[in-house]
Amino acid sequence: MRILHLDSGRHWRGGQRQVLLLAAGQRDRGAEPLVVAAPHSPLAGRLKTQGLACAAVAMRADFDVLAMRRVHRLVSQWRPDVVHAHDARAHAIALGALMGARTPLVVTRRVPFVPKGRLKYGARVAHFIAISRAVGDALQQGGVSAGRWTLVYSGVPTPAVTAPRDWRREAGWPEDVLLCGIVGAMTAEKGVALLRQIAEHLDPAQRARLRLVLLGGSAVGADEFGGIPAYRAGFVDAIHDAMAGLDMLWHPSGAEGLGTAVIDAMALGVPPVAFATGGLAELVEAGRSGLLAPPGDVAAFAAAAGRLAAEESLRSTLAAGGRERAAQFGVERMVNGTAAVYEELLASRAAAAVLTP
Repeated sequence: MRILHLDSGRHWRGGQRQVLLLAAGQRDRGAEPLVVAAPHSPLAGRLKTQGLACAAVAMRADFDVLAMRRVHRLVSQWRPDVVHAHDARAHAIALGALMGARTPLVVTRRVPFVPKGRLKYGARVAHFIAISRAVGDALQQGGVSAGRWTLVYSGVPTPAVTAPRDWRREAGWPEDVLLCGIVGAMTAEKGVALLRQIAEHLDPAQRARLRLVLLGGSAVGADEFGGIPAYRAGFVDAIHDAMAGLDMLWHPSGAEGLGTAVIDAMALGVPPVAFATGGLAELVEAGRSGLLAPPGDVAAFAAAAGRLAAEESLRSTLAAGGRERAAQFGVERMVNGTAAVYEELLASRAAAAVLTP
């Protein structure tokens, strides 16, 4: 099977990681994936490093006519069985590139927002993949029928930690402090703007015992949030080694399709605290693999974080439950689920072609 993937991302985030893992898994199972990625992007570089086929196409806007033409030529020349778009811009460009073609289009939806616009979510998309039930429910609210989307959870690889990062030594902190990690894009929607409020809801004794480690973004160096000393590590490539050096994960995102950083943390035995929003509510089993606070309730988030810091036995219990839960979100499950979508789609099209006079 030939699959043409499209991803317009110019940075390395969870979506790009999933495209890389999916393409590698498909290649290992005998398929032929070709990934169209932004020129000089981290995804393009990693694809080449792993010997995966990649075509560089700049995708500057949702309806970039030049990008559509270039992708159209790739479709005409390479003749994929399926075109698979992985973000909103790639989705729009694929629609234009496939005008006049019969190649089925699959779109992965990663955000739990209700989609708008009939053009992008009309019948030209043969099928949607939702990375959580929350995302699927949002698709249905936007007019995509239940039969047009399939739940395929994102997957993360089993951690293979060689040497956990010693953040206490790197930041010059005492050995008895507890390290709370924040992982991902350092943006307001990921909850970074709430860190000061969360910290201020903790009592002074708790703040004195905690340190924050921010893994992501471009800033590097010492910082402080609401009285808690922090260290900004910037972008970290060896993410499992970095996360293995933490005592807990704070994930104050206000809207999350699923939350692969949380899966990584659980797989490493690092218990998470998160808001019960989007896919996080179905990912984290409250009290078993992590702690959840009501969406947007900063005081409740701080209370959960304080409880986790105070109770070593709770951290141990959640670490064990988290490893068990994370094992259900492996890469193989994600690759197999995606393959099942392709196969059912192609089989139904073949059957329809036979019945057509």
